[in-house]
Amino acid sequence: MQRSLEQRMAIKFCVKLEKSVAEAIPMLKKAFGVDCLSNRQIFRWHQGLRRRSGRCQRREPRWTAINLSSDDNVKHVRDLLNTDRRLSVRLISETLDITKTIVHEIVSESLGMRKVCAKLVPKVLTDLDSITMSIEYLLKQR
Repeated sequence: MQRSLEQRMAIKFCVKLEKSVAEAIPMLKKAFGVDCLSNRQIFRWHQGLRRRSGRCQRREPRWTAINLSSDDNVKHVRDLLNTDRRLSVRLISETLDITKTIVHEIVSESLGMRKVCAKLVPKVLTDLDSITMSIEYLLKQR
């Protein structure tokens, strides 16, 4: 991690000096030897740094800055699940244009549901509910 950050800073320096990628690669190979990044990775970083005016810090993922499991998203997912409990997380995410991981988080944590036999059911079942489900399962097996 530290080694690649050093190389990224060296690439940033080359960008500031207005060196082309073809000029930067041999310099990096000479400076870092066998630990040098691949030509493709050097090219990507050079292009990216040239476009972004040379910032080298790692950016936080976009979704961390936003509360994606907001009340609106939870409400939309709940409404969609109330219409059809057999929807998959993938289908819900495509319908609402929310990432699958966020939909999974909303379904499992906010709504307290899990997937059982292709149905999303509440995690906490009463004794009567579990007995009813067991009987229904046994009847289906006959």
